[in-house]
Amino acid sequence: MRQALRRPAAGGALLALGLLPFAWLLTLGWQDALGANPAEYLIRATGDWTLRSLCVVLAVTPLRTVSGWPEWARFRRMLGLLTYFYAVLHLCCYAVFDMGLDWADILADIPKRTFILLGFAAWLLLTAMALTSFNRAIRWMGAARWKQLHRSVYAVAVLAVLHFWWMRAGKNDFDEVLVYGAVLAALLGWRLWHRLAKN
Repeated sequence: MRQALRRPAAGGALLALGLLPFAWLLTLGWQDALGANPAEYLIRATGDWTLRSLCVVLAVTPLRTVSGWPEWARFRRMLGLLTYFYAVLHLCCYAVFDMGLDWADILADIPKRTFILLGFAAWLLLTAMALTSFNRAIRWMGAARWKQLHRSVYAVAVLAVLHFWWMRAGKNDFDEVLVYGAVLAALLGWRLWHRLAKN
């Protein structure tokens, strides 16, 4: 397994795996198999895959530490960009299918609905991290400032769960929210425990 992670093809294989949900959604759309409400299905599905991708990104450091395999770290940037890709899809589905690309309505809707505001804030932080995910950005910003910015992923995790929770509050349906919340809480809690154990 460790030898496989070291191979150059491992990154391409991981990227292909990460794009499978997107390919599946395209296939469902092509076959007109998105259900009775395709718009809601796409908004929901892209949001789910954003959360799942975020969980995978945050699992890299614990996996690397517990396994003792530093090779996992080389995939973190790609996984982060995949998370951003699904977040952009989620935002686009909302803007196109829910708001009809009416920019005035979209701008008015962001502060009006709390869960939209939380999701948009998470997307802005992800955008800042995506735009500075390259080596040149590290040299330009300096390592300390770059690390500080990219620690915003913890805030993104909190905002994403709150976005999902507030969206489900109207239906009083929190089962999935609790699952994602528990996974992200465990991943963030592990980091806190590990940091305290080192001190």
